Amino acid sequence: MSVVGAAGNGPHRSSEHRRVLYVIACGSPLAGHVDRLVELAQQDGWDVCVVTTPDGAKFVDRAALARQTGHPVRSRYKDPGDLDVLPTADAMIVCPATVNTVNKWAAGIADTLALGLLVEAQGMAVPIVAVPFTNAAMAAHPAFRASLARLTEWGVDVCFGDDVYPLHPPGAGERHLHGFPWGVGLAALRARLYQVDAAA
Repeated sequence: MSVVGAAGNGPHRSSEHRRVLYVIACGSPLAGHVDRLVELAQQDGWDVCVVTTPDGAKFVDRAALARQTGHPVRSRYKDPGDLDVLPTADAMIVCPATVNTVNKWAAGIADTLALGLLVEAQGMAVPIVAVPFTNAAMAAHPAFRASLARLTEWGVDVCFGDDVYPLHPPGAGERHLHGFPWGVGLAALRARLYQVDAAA
């Protein structure tokens, strides 16, 4: 059974036939500001749906995001027989992407709705951009670096490094939220889609 369908993402499109972007927010304090990415994506003409990991759900205002997007915020697989509630994604941005989600994603683990969507989307050649947010100590772990390299090799656009956003020390993440470049993932997605359109 398709994860896209099972996750609550049906085949229907929005009434305006706008392209659909899934913003996937992981368990980081930065997720509490994901409405900024939603706003930027809407300005770009996207119909935005927000999906969170279970830990990501702890940081977001689900009701406010539902009002902003016009779609419910999803964080868990739907139950058998439940209706699909989200349109099918044309692209995805994982932001903030945590070390945990990046490592599981690269290993093909699909034990959360967000991971299931990402694993399946790669198999369907859906454009995906990942924007990790973590501290310098966690970012130094060899498994994380290897996971980023694997995702990049498999066609995911990974926006990470000091040229994107400098790493912060452990325990200092909440002091480094306000300068985060929310538009970087969208810029990467624009470039990706431009290349696809040019090649068509």
